[in-house]
Amino acid sequence: MSKALEPPDIHHLNAAEGWLGLGNVVEAEQELEGLSAEVRTHPEVLRVRYHLYEKGKQWEPAAETAQLLCQVLPETPFGWIHLAYALHELKRTREAYDVLIPVVDRFPEDYVMPYNLACYSCQMGNLEEARAWLKKSVSLVGSGTIKRMASTDPDLHELREEIGRM
Repeated sequence: MSKALEPPDIHHLNAAEGWLGLGNVVEAEQELEGLSAEVRTHPEVLRVRYHLYEKGKQWEPAAETAQLLCQVLPETPFGWIHLAYALHELKRTREAYDVLIPVVDRFPEDYVMPYNLACYSCQMGNLEEARAWLKKSVSLVGSGTIKRMASTDPDLHELREEIGRM
């Protein structure tokens, strides 16, 4: 486990999160720039930096940051899910799929990984596999949640009618 951040770094990080919550990526970035060099690869800093890049649709640096998170915290799903997502947004869906497949069984309680694998499978034309991943996701969190997520998800367009009947 990583050491807790201390003032003033924790204050900069909290402020950056606050600015992100308000949709102000410029102020959030300025707060992150105020962090000391020693904490720039701290998992919490990387998580906030990822969200900064995501909000700005800067998918290359988002993928790089998520990759670092996978290295720093391989035992948590956040880095893996967001690395795959950033790759998918970069139109590298096969790579996104390849990131999640080897680690999905490490996180048996996480419904987002199988959901995203359903999306990636669907986008690659593997509808049977997409259905299987959707079923797995439903088994973890229930059909209501997945139906709400999937009903407007463009990645699952091919399965829209089936999703409506869940």
